[in-house]
Formats: sequence, structure tokens, C-alpha cells
Amino acid sequence: MSDGGPTEAVVTGAGVLHALADDLAGFAAALRAGRSAVRPSSEPAEPGGPDGPPPAGARLDGFSLPDWAARRLPDDPGTAARLRAVAGRAALPARTAACAALAAVRDAGLRASDLDGAALIVAGNNLALDHQAQMARTFTTRPGRLRPSYALTHMDTDVVGVVSEVTGVRGEGWTTGAASASGTVALILGSRLVRSGDASVCLVVAPACDLSAAELRAFRDSGAMADTDGAAEPWRLCRPFDRRRKGFVYGQGAAAVVLESAHHAGRRGARALARVAGHGQRLDGRRGTAPDALGQAAALRAALAHAGVGPEEVDYVNAHGTGSVAGDEAEARALLDVFGPGRRELVNSTKPLLGHCLTSAGLLELVATLIQMREGFRHGNPHTEQPLAQELPLVGRSAAPGPVRVALCHSVAFSGINASVVLRR
Repeated sequence: MSDGGPTEAVVTGAGVLHALADDLAGFAAALRAGRSAVRPSSEPAEPGGPDGPPPAGARLDGFSLPDWAARRLPDDPGTAARLRAVAGRAALPARTAACAALAAVRDAGLRASDLDGAALIVAGNNLALDHQAQMARTFTTRPGRLRPSYALTHMDTDVVGVVSEVTGVRGEGWTTGAASASGTVALILGSRLVRSGDASVCLVVAPACDLSAAELRAFRDSGAMADTDGAAEPWRLCRPFDRRRKGFVYGQGAAAVVLESAHHAGRRGARALARVAGHGQRLDGRRGTAPDALGQAAALRAALAHAGVGPEEVDYVNAHGTGSVAGDEAEARALLDVFGPGRRELVNSTKPLLGHCLTSAGLLELVATLIQMREGFRHGNPHTEQPLAQELPLVGRSAAPGPVRVALCHSVAFSGINASVVLRR
């Protein structure tokens, strides 16, 4: 389904599913208010997990696919029924991806004819780890109770099948894994498909990443994740670029965006939320978890060069900003290297509000960026009280009004993966 020849890629629809909000209007209001979805866990302790209940985070503990369908699809009972039938018994990543995808498709106003040849890219890998851990426990204690459907539901590609059947997307499709940069890398790949003319429409979906107790404990014991056990105000523990930062706080959420060629969007009268002006990705050239400011700066510069944009033209940067001790230090150096000191109210991080949603983080934060571009504000850094570098051009603790014409989204991942995207309003 191609219009032929290189073209611009524009974003024409978006969807979110998160404890903070499961619609764009609620998401926008929460961002502007600086409201956090991080809460103490209501779940009991898991075998082999940290002592006591799971750490606090922004979790989808109360998520119900039938309830979501009843709230968000009241005018389309056929789609709601198909969603329940196809995704109802899938693992959490597939269920959340299906909801976010449908929301984005509806927001874009796509028709069945637009979707038949559309491409689909699912961001993330190792998505259903808690589902796998639960099935392993079932098999160990009662092997006869293991569902045969586990042969499918443990695979990341089940998300591709669920989203394809629920939305009607039938062009090319696959998953792409880049750890915490997966959402941003998936957006880059979707933009390339559209710009090359290989697809006129591409649906990019980032499912919720569902960690088991083993991963949560490993993150905590390694020092990457803040120890939230017993914290009086766990929602204040994620402090990106603050001298008192202690690590990231876990989040769960899904997002989706519709990319189209500008020609296809114009032909059907669709409004464009933003143009994907450029992107850059660079590797550090080494294994491990340690961040590298040089690799991050290289990705930032590559994105700006691809977009034909100078650093001084950027109105807003949505930083990776996890609140980790080493990660924030390296990213701050990269941002100062590229954008220099002296700028005001340029940089924020959405993770204090969403938690670190891992493989879906980049796409959730891109949707947050689209909203701030549309509504003309940059949300605050509510818990950054003692900036680690005074010259770092952070937004203050409250939202800053003002036009956002050019924005940059930045993601960093283990294994030295750095990715950046430039958006134009």
C-alpha cells in the first residue's frame, strides 16, 4: 500500500493506556498538572521476589479489557466483541497493545481500506516475563493444568497477531527489540517504511512490559531500580537529574501511534499531529549497562542533522531521564554537550509521572511530547529539587507554557543503544 517514492512521515493518531490515564485528554491533563501514577503495590509478595510486597510503581493492577472496551468502544459493539474474543485470554502485553492500537486507529480516523495494506511494528522484546514465570510455576506444581495456548502466549509475536486481527492491519509486520529504547527505535523503523514509500500507513505499538519478581529483584539488587519498600511517598522517589536520585521506579503502560505519508494523510483529509523530521541511532560499541555520554550525544546530533535542525531551533527535549545515578549523569553531559548551557525550560522527563515503562517508555513519552506540542506547554520536573548541574536547562517543577514547534525525544538502553527522534509541529 504505497504512494511511491520518498515522502514525509506524519503522525495522525495516538493512543495510550496507563494508570495515569487511558485516553489522550486525561493524559494531557495529568501531564499539565504534574500528577504521578506511582503508588505502593497492592499485590502480595511473590516467591523469590524482594522481601515484602513488590516495589511501588505505576502499575496496571486494575486493568480490565472488558471494562476498557465498555468505556472506550460504546459506539462500536462489534469491535468491542472482537477485542474481547481475540485478546481476552492473551498475556498482558497483547491485551494492552490491542487497546492502545484501537485507540490510535480511531484517533486517526482510519478506514478498513486504509488498514488492509498498512504495516505493523510492535516495540519490545521479552514482553511477557511474568506470564512465563506464572506458567513455569503452574507446570512445576501441576503440569496437567498448563494451557496448550501457552505455546503461543509466551511469544512476543502473539502481540503482532492479536493487534493485526483486532485492527485489520494486514501489511508487513514484526517485533523490534531495543530494550528501553524499543519504542523509539520502532518509531524510527516505521518512519523509514513510510518515507521510503514501502507503506503509506504504519501502526507502531508498544505493549506494556510485564516483569516477574526475578527481574524486579535483579533490577533492585543491581542498584538500577530505587528501593521503594516502606517509602512514605513512593511517587517522589523518581527524581531525574536530581542530586538525590536513587534509581528508576517501575511503570507499566502501552502506547500506539499511526504514521502516514503526508500525501496519504492529505488525500483522506486527516490532520497531522506532527511530522517526523529526523532521527538518529548510535551504539556505544560495548556490552553492559553503563551509559556513555559520547554515544548519546552522537545519537542526538545524528537526529538533528537528519532533520536539518540546529540545536538552537529545538524548543523542547523529552529526555530519557530515569533517575538512575549513572544514567542521569551521562545524559546530562550529553545534553549539555549538544545544546549547551544558558537555555531555559528546555528539558523534562516524563518518568516521574509514568514510572519507567521499559520497552514502551519511548513511545509513551513520544505521545506525551505530541500532546505538549499540540497544547503549548512543557510539563514540570516535579521532584527535581536539587539539579545535578545548575547549567542544565531543565523545566522547573511546574508546567511551563509556550509554543513547542520543534521537539526531540531521546531514549537510552542497556547494551549501549541510543536513539533520538525530532518532531516538527
